[in-house]
Amino acid sequence: MDIRQLEYFLAIVDHGGFNRAASALYVSQPALSQTIRGLERDLGGELFHRIGRRAVLTEAGEALIEPARAAVRSLETARASVAAVHELRAGRLDIAAMPSQAVEPLTTMIRGFSARYPGVCVVIKAAFTSRDVVDMVRTGAVELGLLATSGPLPDKEVASYPVGEQRFVLVTPPGGAFADRRSVRCEEIAGQRLIVGQPGTGMRGYVEGLRERGIAFTIAAETEHRVALLPLVLAGVGLAVVTESWRAMAERAGARVLTIEPETTLAIGLISRRTGLSPAARAFVTTALADPGPGNR
Repeated sequence: MDIRQLEYFLAIVDHGGFNRAASALYVSQPALSQTIRGLERDLGGELFHRIGRRAVLTEAGEALIEPARAAVRSLETARASVAAVHELRAGRLDIAAMPSQAVEPLTTMIRGFSARYPGVCVVIKAAFTSRDVVDMVRTGAVELGLLATSGPLPDKEVASYPVGEQRFVLVTPPGGAFADRRSVRCEEIAGQRLIVGQPGTGMRGYVEGLRERGIAFTIAAETEHRVALLPLVLAGVGLAVVTESWRAMAERAGARVLTIEPETTLAIGLISRRTGLSPAARAFVTTALADPGPGNR
């Protein structure tokens, strides 16, 4: 077994099949298939069920994912450690972030990091819930994660670094509800049509909390695609409860942003594995904690 076999195996897992993996790796499909057959011989069992053009993981394949990622990540850490001698002039850093936090503070964090280490490519991976972020860091799919939570930051499976808080705000179309206001009380959301995220997100948790308190509203739309929030608000579909990180973008787009009273916040945290971080990841944490970004306190 060699690291190339594991990299090919993970490419098939991540890209959803042999064809796409071969394209991503710039190798022929026969060469990819031959490599995987060699890995299966080394391990003594099939890793994929070949069903037509589809490749479905076997139980053995499922079991290989996490150790394969760990092995590949260890090699990447070794390579990055060598690059650290040359002051991080090259390399790659994978970060998982929830949608709102990918707006801020991640933008400011990457700006500060890239100014110091322009040769390191930062790759942002999408994660919709704080549990998704923790799992991606824990399993080695990414090195760092940025998440928001209404409770304490996770500290059992990962290392957590608090970077501030973000309060909830209400985004409305110009001339719509509360047109002459700068703030609203949460009780005033009663009777409104809301655009919400999927269950498990901070914004969904907040509005469900309102419902539990007897504040009735109508869910006009539910979206996993946060890029759809502002267009839906501006089109008059409904209002949206989001975090303060959206304010600047929403106002530039022409929407109005109102603070919600009483103030309710989410804790924002940067997380990592406890050991084995690459030099790029360590440098990012140091830079990010020095300047977490606007809207975080």
